[in-house]
Amino acid sequence: MGNWIESKGPDSNIVLSSRIRLARNISGYHFPHVMNDEESKKIIKKLSTFMLKENRMPAGNFQLIEMADISHIERMSLVEKHVISPRLAENYKNSAVIVNDDSTVSIMINEEDHIRLQTINPGLQLWEAYKLADNIDDTIEERLDYAFDQRAGYLTVCPTNIGTGIRASVMIHLPALSMTKNLNEILNAITQVGLTIRGIYGEGSNTQGNLYQISNQITLGLSEEEIISNLAAVTGQIINMERIERAKLLQSGRARMEDSIWRALGILQNARVLSNNESLGLMSNVRLGIELGIIKDIDITTLNKLMINTQPATLIKLEGKDLDTESRDVKRAKYVRENLK
Repeated sequence: MGNWIESKGPDSNIVLSSRIRLARNISGYHFPHVMNDEESKKIIKKLSTFMLKENRMPAGNFQLIEMADISHIERMSLVEKHVISPRLAENYKNSAVIVNDDSTVSIMINEEDHIRLQTINPGLQLWEAYKLADNIDDTIEERLDYAFDQRAGYLTVCPTNIGTGIRASVMIHLPALSMTKNLNEILNAITQVGLTIRGIYGEGSNTQGNLYQISNQITLGLSEEEIISNLAAVTGQIINMERIERAKLLQSGRARMEDSIWRALGILQNARVLSNNESLGLMSNVRLGIELGIIKDIDITTLNKLMINTQPATLIKLEGKDLDTESRDVKRAKYVRENLK
């Protein structure tokens, strides 16, 4: 299985990725926000020794990246690639991530909890992502004692994670529903079934490029299977609604839609300055064109790579030097032109 940026999966024309995240804590240690430096380092050593030196982990080769050992730009680039959370990047002292070669698995250490195990698959593959996460979780639990209560379940810092400790989510592209203003109805409906919708970097992030993250809100009182089944079913309904709205838009104004798609591609192929917001908005139109079969000579994975590699920190990392906002916008436009020839 390749990573979600460079590979396709079921319903990849609407769902970019499926993610499972498990929150766990190790029994006998304080929670990260009250740990001292020595205890934090013990957690990192305990996990890295087991996962790396004993080579018992599935899903390929892993490496340890301690957040304090890399620059702010490198940390933010990992956030942009969805390898780590914004919280781990901010609280970089005495925290780390263990990640496999293709970044389909990352294990954040000393984030909000001792362990945040994450698996990401391309397209709508929640069950496949869960099976891998569950396998890795079982492997860790064979060696380490998790903080667990027979009545409450897995103990976590945030009360909303207590229970299974699972957060299942999909990253989904909904341009037609956004255009037709039907998204507000969906927002109201999904909250009634225990789900929430956010920007692509999770809680507190803004929506850009008509991309949304849909996830479960609570874990207590529900099994992992119930949580995943609920999200998968609702996501399937939203996919169908998006397809219906796309068909309506094509039927009622095909020329206007095609014009906006080709116009967006033309700007991306010729612009000399592109802000991040403008770039993502234009890419959304081009992505829609690819998904509808209007644009045939650009692969959807090309848009995925462009979306990630033109994010501010990743762009600076690729350039190899710091860039002010104007220089970054110029470099972004150049990078997009070169990759959409």
